[in-house]
Amino acid sequence: MKYLYLKYLFVFFIITTNAQVGGESVYQFLNLPSSARQLSLGGEVLTLIDDINQPIWNPAAINNNLDQHISFNYTNYLSDINLGSLSYAHQISRRFGTIHGSISYLDYGKLTRSDLQGNELGFFRANDISLAIGYAVNLPWTNFYFGSNIKFINSSIDSFTSYAFAMDFGINYYSSFKDFSFSLVFRNFGTQLKNFNGINEKLPFKVALGGAYKLKYVPLRWHLTLDNLQQWKLSSPNPSEQITDLEGNTIEQDINFISNALRHIIIGAELFPESVINLRMGYNFRRAAELKLQEVRTFGGISFGFGVRMNRFTFNYAYSKFHTASNSSTFSLQIDLDKNK
Repeated sequence: MKYLYLKYLFVFFIITTNAQVGGESVYQFLNLPSSARQLSLGGEVLTLIDDINQPIWNPAAINNNLDQHISFNYTNYLSDINLGSLSYAHQISRRFGTIHGSISYLDYGKLTRSDLQGNELGFFRANDISLAIGYAVNLPWTNFYFGSNIKFINSSIDSFTSYAFAMDFGINYYSSFKDFSFSLVFRNFGTQLKNFNGINEKLPFKVALGGAYKLKYVPLRWHLTLDNLQQWKLSSPNPSEQITDLEGNTIEQDINFISNALRHIIIGAELFPESVINLRMGYNFRRAAELKLQEVRTFGGISFGFGVRMNRFTFNYAYSKFHTASNSSTFSLQIDLDKNK
């Protein structure tokens, strides 16, 4: 059974990955992180093997050390939108290993209902939810781990509903004797089972490569993620960045090779990663580039936070800056339910 993951990997590589990003596919909430630790490190860390929330993003991180860990995550996102998740892991046996389950949701709040003439007719609600179960195995005599998630997705807009099935696949390299690790993840590969309007929409498939390195003599761990590898060009010229020359010609924003390459990069740093209290900071280049204002420093793309570990409890907090007019706070509580530890 363990070697079936090699077959899955081969299938993912030969599939044409012309997936879309940024509003060009349905269920975009699947790519919104809800863990405070992950958000404070830039929003897409893949190598946190000691975090019960990590398998939501990288199923290869599932391991026996997560047994009976549970986590509650909540984000006061933008406006009155709420984002959250619940994660839990249970070891079936030492031979079989551990399974991981999670629930992720996005509540868009109360929306105004109106007719074609703009007359208000009351209110309606919209929300998304995903149920996932994951499992990972270690390739014998190696430091490679292979894992996959199976997800059932439901989206509701007023009386309209949509369902979908998706899978994640991850590869993780980790050794307790080395100070570095790396992961390759394929997320949200699947299809709609029921659509909104008779037309099947694409799921937000994405490929990401991440790594982490802990300095030998300094209590600091670096994280680097290359995001959206399934698509090179991530952005279109911003109309607000247009320039008009003396002859009245309009010159569009030039997104050159370096500017586009940076949009794939997310970096993070964790100070005192193994201590009772640790500090974190991250930077998302794409968010910073796409939410900036002309001649105004918005500090978009920056995130930071901290974690406090108290016996069986771990509290994490993250502050994410999106724009001058918007930011969000994320709270996470992890509990170790194993009374034998």
